[in-house]
Amino acid sequence: MNVSANLLLSQKADATNRKGVHTPPLERNTDHMKKILVLEDEPSIRSFVVINLRRSGYEPIEAATGEEALEKLKQNPDTLVALLDVMLPDIDGFEVCRRIRMSNAQVGIIMLTARTQEMDKVTGLMTGADDYVTKPFSPAELTARVDALLRRMGENTPATHTGELYQPPFLLNLTNRTLEKNGERVKLTQIEYAIVKLFMENSGKALAREEILDAVWGKGYFGELKIVDVNVRRLRLKIEDDAQEPKYISTVWGFGYKWTV
Repeated sequence: MNVSANLLLSQKADATNRKGVHTPPLERNTDHMKKILVLEDEPSIRSFVVINLRRSGYEPIEAATGEEALEKLKQNPDTLVALLDVMLPDIDGFEVCRRIRMSNAQVGIIMLTARTQEMDKVTGLMTGADDYVTKPFSPAELTARVDALLRRMGENTPATHTGELYQPPFLLNLTNRTLEKNGERVKLTQIEYAIVKLFMENSGKALAREEILDAVWGKGYFGELKIVDVNVRRLRLKIEDDAQEPKYISTVWGFGYKWTV
């Protein structure tokens, strides 16, 4: 079912939300549930997302404006994923994403948008989002995207890698999931960390875009191959001396990328 069909179910399950009231929580113990921020200004859509996340075992935190979302994140620093609508009554979702990334590289971000233009998707990813879902979407797809993002962030499985990878000028700490360049910390999202780790473990090897997509996003990823290119572009801005003339991540034209440290 798509969003329109599920909205009818959501509205029947929570009629009070038609007036803009936040969805009342279900009666359950949320002490060990993973928190997901849901930023959506349309009450019926927000209700649809919240109800389905709760049914999947998550603890949604609701916000109707960008400013409210930023405040909710401050109040809930253990939030793992933020679902951000793009079109909002105050600051838009891109700006919310940018402000989150200024102070928090760890939280996963998925953009929720009705926009289908290529530039909007690229803008979201370059601003710091990890993924995007285009409306209308099914509850199964949205939950699968959240699950997959958490797996990539290492939240659903215990850490299995310890030690360090040292390839001057870079030092990758596998325990803390951090990267240093010439002794200075490079602020990476969890997706960017996964890409760097893949590159460093395959230094000098040309990796196809499809290979990078499968290794970082998973073989069951719903999205498009271009997400690899956008994230590599974003990563270059952070680690290259000159992103216009990259020397650490080289492009293998028509194929993929190679780590050349």
